[in-house]
Parts: sequence; structure tokens; C-alpha cells
Amino acid sequence: MRLRRRLLLATPLLALGAGARAAQAQRVVSLGGVVTEIVHALGADERLVGVDQSSLYPPAARALPQVGYFRSFAVEGVLSLRPDLVLASEQAGPPHALEQLRAAGVAVVLVASSPKVSALESAIDTVAATLRLNAEGQARARRLRQQLDEAARPVAHDGAPPRVLILSSHTGRLQAAGAGSAPDALLTLAGGANAFGQPGYKAISAEAVAAAQPDAILTSTLSIDAAGGLAGFTAQPGIAMTPAAQSGRIIVLDDLLLLGFGPRLPLALAQVRSGLFGPAARGAA
Repeated sequence: MRLRRRLLLATPLLALGAGARAAQAQRVVSLGGVVTEIVHALGADERLVGVDQSSLYPPAARALPQVGYFRSFAVEGVLSLRPDLVLASEQAGPPHALEQLRAAGVAVVLVASSPKVSALESAIDTVAATLRLNAEGQARARRLRQQLDEAARPVAHDGAPPRVLILSSHTGRLQAAGAGSAPDALLTLAGGANAFGQPGYKAISAEAVAAAQPDAILTSTLSIDAAGGLAGFTAQPGIAMTPAAQSGRIIVLDDLLLLGFGPRLPLALAQVRSGLFGPAARGAA
């Protein structure tokens, strides 16, 4: 009990120490595509000196030095950029790598990562507070939270929600996203029902895709590109036999927009809702 109390007392002090070191941070490394998107949305891009490989947006981020993938980043690569702050998704790691950064005197601040609007709002607040943004940056953070609140309101529609299969095939194998994944949370907020009954990301056979008989398919640009275009994607075994492919209800989002659950969530919801309930969708139904 005493140890737990000491830890509870020490945690705010540790956080304060990291915050103090980060207060004047001008050389920031971002570990996580959503974290990078938040920095961009808050207008603080000029402070970024490095990102990880999942930082696909904004396009300018791809030109920055990369330090590997955020779940398995290279400590040496980060330190070579002489950062005074690392903003890391709470899924970044491995843990000993983060400890090595702290031991080297670099402030490390973890940012919430969960496919929930509340977690995203918390992440925006964390980044804004850590970067000690000016009035314009704080105003951007407030607007982002308002946009998220408005975008997350339930959509009204007649009848049962359309059944949707969330598919990727950019690796050459079909994979579906189920409960607990970011695209599943996006689909639920948009008013659709996931046609895949398993949790997380799982390989799925062509036979199972055909048997699911989804009304629509939600996929990413990389999957479309890997298939040589939309026609090639819909012609794949299993997919070609679905009502979604036969009616042309294939909703395509850029990969980070679909998988990230980041500050562009309002845009992602608008695109999915248009594909499910817009004029084109009504014509296809």
C-alpha cells in the first residue's frame, strides 16, 4: 500500500518534469500517424524533425526523416535527430526503447490511442498542452473537439443499418476488420453494421467473403492500388459474388483515414456515410 501511495504521489511529479522539459520543445519527433496528424491539425508542423513510418498524412510529413515503425522504432534513429520532445502513441514501443529515450534526457509524452471519440479528444488536449500552443493553436484544438462532437452524432436512416464488410487486400491476402478495431468503430459511428463476426483483424477466405453477402465493402486506397484499380478489386474471388460488388457499393478511404481514427474523423465519417446513405448508395440499393 505504501509503495502504491508513493507511486501515485510520484506520477504527477514525473509528468511535471517531462512537461517542464517539453515546455520549450522545438525539435519534436512523432511516433504514430495519428499523433503526427494532431500536430498538423494544431498548426505545429514546423516543430517536427522526424516521424515514424505510419505518418502518411499530411504529405509533407513523408519528406521528414523516418525512425522506423512506431511499435518498433529505432532509439538511435530518434536520438540522431536531437529531439527535445518525443510525442508517442501509447501503443509505441517497445517499452525499453521509450525508457532509453528518457534515460538520454529526452522528454517523452504518451498520447492516448483508442478508437473512441473521448480518447481522440484527450489526445488532442495532451498534444496541445504539451506543445504549449499559442492562442491560435488552442482555438484550433477547441474547433477540432467541436467538429468531433458534431460528427459523432448518430445518423438517422430508415430500416436496418446496411451490412458492411471492412476488407484489406494490399498484402495479397484478404483480411477483415471486426469488433474493437478502428475501422469498426468508424463504421459504427457512420451508422453501418459490421458483417464480420470476429474481433480485431483476421484473415478471411474468399468463400467467407461471399457468404457474408455484405451490402457494401469498406476498403483502403492501398488495397485498391494493389488490385490494379477498382475493377480488379471487385473482380477478386469472393468479392465478385457479393451484393456490394455487384451494385458497386465499394467505399474507398485513404489508409490512415480508414485505420487511424484521428483528427480527420469528421471527414472519414462524411465519406462513409455518403457511401452508405448518399444518393449513389440509394440508387445502388
